[in-house]
Amino acid sequence: MMMMAATAVASSSCSSSSSFFPCSRVVFPPRGACRSGGVRPPPARYGSSPSCLRRRASVRAVAPEPKAGKQQQLEVVYDPDERINQLADKVDREAPLSRLTLFSPCKVNVFLRITRKREDGFHDLASLFHVISLGDIIKFSLSPSQTKDQLSTNVSGVPLDDRNLIIKALNLYRKKTGSNKFFWIHLDKKVPTGAGLGGGSSNAATALWAANQFNNCIATEKDLQEWSGEIGSDIPFFFSHGAAYCTGRGEVVENIPPPISLDIPMVLIKPPQACSTAEVYKRLRLDKTSNVDPLALLEKLSKDGISQDVCINDLEAPAFEVLPSLKKLKQRIMAAGRGQYDAVFMSGSGSTIVGVGSPDPPLFVYNEEEYKDVFLSGKG
Repeated sequence: MMMMAATAVASSSCSSSSSFFPCSRVVFPPRGACRSGGVRPPPARYGSSPSCLRRRASVRAVAPEPKAGKQQQLEVVYDPDERINQLADKVDREAPLSRLTLFSPCKVNVFLRITRKREDGFHDLASLFHVISLGDIIKFSLSPSQTKDQLSTNVSGVPLDDRNLIIKALNLYRKKTGSNKFFWIHLDKKVPTGAGLGGGSSNAATALWAANQFNNCIATEKDLQEWSGEIGSDIPFFFSHGAAYCTGRGEVVENIPPPISLDIPMVLIKPPQACSTAEVYKRLRLDKTSNVDPLALLEKLSKDGISQDVCINDLEAPAFEVLPSLKKLKQRIMAAGRGQYDAVFMSGSGSTIVGVGSPDPPLFVYNEEEYKDVFLSGKG
């Protein structure tokens, strides 16, 4: 699961519990880390300063000198360090999880082929999804309410009711498991909406994973991944290992060894305007899309690395019709980059344009007021 920088907080202690995922400056909780009480941090250790500075806080009692000819003596050692550590371990095992803070990463589509329109009105796609180190922070705590979740956020315009995918995910979890736990949630939003970066989908996956921790992991991550497809096609990807070949509506997720480094530098530029996904698909013409086999794109990426010719997005053309300024932005980035980027492409259905291979934004973004949403990912 790709929630990063997880911190589980019980009533007795507060420290981080995580394992490293190969994405620059990003930390993920360990897969399969569930146990009673959720993801549990190691207890804070008494006297855990460096050994060169620490004096051992022990009391030593020694019996009087024995009489001549008798060599036995009794020594009793009381070690408060060890005693406190044992107590901390016991409390840590038994204390219920009460708060959880998680990093909710977003993604880019390195390539995105639309292969056909389905009878249900959706489209089949074939895409390489790739996690990046841009994301939101979500804080969860148990609510005394038995009837309602409460969601707050740091930005305006984000729905706080059951239109929000976080609330939808929590409702789905309760429906699937019978859990009666409700939550207070605060969303520290960094990923812009309407960006084609899957921020809302990642938030939903994070909420499902968090709810499972508070319920002692009664569901497997495979369960969570399968359930998540009921509320969003992109959500299952966020239970992957970071790079996945996704097909169907996007809900069929095949973990693959990353064909490009997960910490490759990227510049992401989102214009003020958002692209309506529904409008983009409405303007999509399948007879105008690429005919390149997506598996051939994946093979070329794995063999030769990222390049402009493999970063095909069949939604670019209709998105550029919806938002002509988006096409101009891509052209400007390519021209201003003067070859510094290995590839420049639109992610998802827009409107973010991604430059891969350099951490340096083009100079024009520093001089033009409209380009406020500029993000960096990976090394740099």
